[in-house]
Amino acid sequence: MVAGAYVLEYHLVNYRRTWRSSALSTLVLPLLTMLGFGLGVGAYVSGGVEGVPYLDWIVPGLIASTAVQAAFGEATWPVLSYFEWLKVYFAQAAAPLRVGDILGGHLAFMLFRVLTSAAAFLGVAALFGAVHSWWAPMTLVVSLVVGLAVAAPTVAYSASVSSDSYLAILMRFAVLPMSLFSGVFFPVESLPVVLRWVAYALPLWHGVELSRDAMLGLAPGWLGLLHVVYLLAWCAAGWLLAHRLFRRRLAV
Repeated sequence: MVAGAYVLEYHLVNYRRTWRSSALSTLVLPLLTMLGFGLGVGAYVSGGVEGVPYLDWIVPGLIASTAVQAAFGEATWPVLSYFEWLKVYFAQAAAPLRVGDILGGHLAFMLFRVLTSAAAFLGVAALFGAVHSWWAPMTLVVSLVVGLAVAAPTVAYSASVSSDSYLAILMRFAVLPMSLFSGVFFPVESLPVVLRWVAYALPLWHGVELSRDAMLGLAPGWLGLLHVVYLLAWCAAGWLLAHRLFRRRLAV
């Protein structure tokens, strides 16, 4: 764990030099999303959704979706570049670091980026008056869990490919559909039965449901426990697969 903290420190030091390049988008994108979907589209949704104003209903899903997209962004091109172009992982493996230290430290940094993105969105939502429950900060915890549930298997995928064209395919056919059809913008009950079960199988839907319960101050009940267990299963499976592929690529 101590060695993994040094790996995390390495990524944080790098980020200290580059954070300005992402700070604007971290703040502007939530603002534009709130204006476009929350207020723009919401003005045409009379009566809200499930008895909740559309802005209040959509914000929790947007926070979870932001966490997923931040996790995906950090778990794709940076991971591939550390294997194929910059060779950072190989340099770290040459030091007295284990595969678990290298992987764990980088995943910890990814969660840091997920947390900052989700926190920025929650702050913008508060400015728009879309935060009504004291449980709203729990959406940040949910964002970390769903972020890891996406980041860990995505890291494994990135470690298994040698060209960034495969990452674009993943973005186009996995991340974008998941963002559109996981209950972020409309209830999944509006989908055909087959697509509804696809949404249930994806980690984002579970994160959206947990975030929505927290933002609206609703008790998640036993279903909330199932959401958490399912997301943790994604985290564990992703970690095991990523660890195996890292060990194979680094030949340690």
